[in-house]
Amino acid sequence: MARQAPVRDVAPTVQRLRLRYAKRGRLRFTSTRDFQRALERALRRTGVPMAYSQGFNPHPRISYANAAPTGAASEAEYAELAVTEVLDPEAVRAALDAALPPGLDVLEVVEVRTPDLADRLQASVWTLELPQVEPEAARAAAAAFLAASAVEVSRMTKSGPRTFDARGPVVRLEVRDGAALAATGAADGGPCAILDLVVRHVTPSVRPDDVLAALRLVADLVPPVPSRVTRLAQGPLVADASTGPATDAVTDPLAPDRG
Repeated sequence: MARQAPVRDVAPTVQRLRLRYAKRGRLRFTSTRDFQRALERALRRTGVPMAYSQGFNPHPRISYANAAPTGAASEAEYAELAVTEVLDPEAVRAALDAALPPGLDVLEVVEVRTPDLADRLQASVWTLELPQVEPEAARAAAAAFLAASAVEVSRMTKSGPRTFDARGPVVRLEVRDGAALAATGAADGGPCAILDLVVRHVTPSVRPDDVLAALRLVADLVPPVPSRVTRLAQGPLVADASTGPATDAVTDPLAPDRG
């Protein structure tokens, strides 16, 4: 006979908070699980009154949405907390940011006023720095990629090896010359191509490394050193006519919560 979970006196959820946080510098190598542990420790240290689940092993009610892959920096990661007291979102942000190591930075906390944050994360904006890659070579590869109707790549996923189209979900791919970064110390010198990428979220997800694999397939573009990948934004994908002809743009997913 299966044991029944003990009935616990658990304080009810009275408020939900949404966090936007960043992974920067060396902390880009933090895995999702490592960040979860760090955040839970920070919540305990700061005394945030978390709501807990029922059952044999109660857990703080925290949900994470569409985390960036390990090794990618990000300015737009999201989590949602359930708490048992009404809190000042800015005070929570400041306390958690001080309790987390530099590089795991809490950028914003808002009170949840609308449902379905995950449904609003429809696309991501990525930038890929490709040191030692000539921008013209990258432009030629991007043109070949965009001209293709589909480019199939393979990757090991949690459910096993998958082959999928890396072209269809790419909404935009543009190439800039990143040589100017050398003057600021952000690059190592020499040529540098920068890819600006907007990718619609699908299943399985198409990640920046999938697009690089596709560029290798269609144009034999093989960066000689690892790329530096940063997610700049994720959110609703809408038509934006502010700069001329309408183009797809990724907007702020927390805007509806600010009223």
